[in-house]
Amino acid sequence: QVQLVESGGGLVQAGGSLRLSCVASGRTFSSYTMGWFRQAPGKEREFVAAIRSNEYSTYYLGSVRGRFTTSRDNAKNMVYLQMNSLKPEDTAVYYCNADLRGVRPGDYWGQGTQVTVSS
Repeated sequence: QVQLVESGGGLVQAGGSLRLSCVASGRTFSSYTMGWFRQAPGKEREFVAAIRSNEYSTYYLGSVRGRFTTSRDNAKNMVYLQMNSLKPEDTAVYYCNADLRGVRPGDYWGQGTQVTVSS
């Protein structure tokens, strides 16, 4: 079992930056691929970014590549999403997820954190 809690969302102007954090409980954190998903109003939840257990292999949704960076610290059971050059279309609730298979989510979700980008 893994429990996830996100933090760091908020309101930012277009072009600004935010850093999301996700803390995980459970001994198996370091073995999981960790990821981020987002859901905008009226839209399906979509994959954003992921990082494998080795702490350096990452992959991204095309529209965020080059603007977002995900990282993790296995010693602290933490995963991060640094979001730069934010756009209004990045507005969504962002969710941390554990045990991804490719871009398919695992069974473990955080409660979500709201990110709002104003134009």
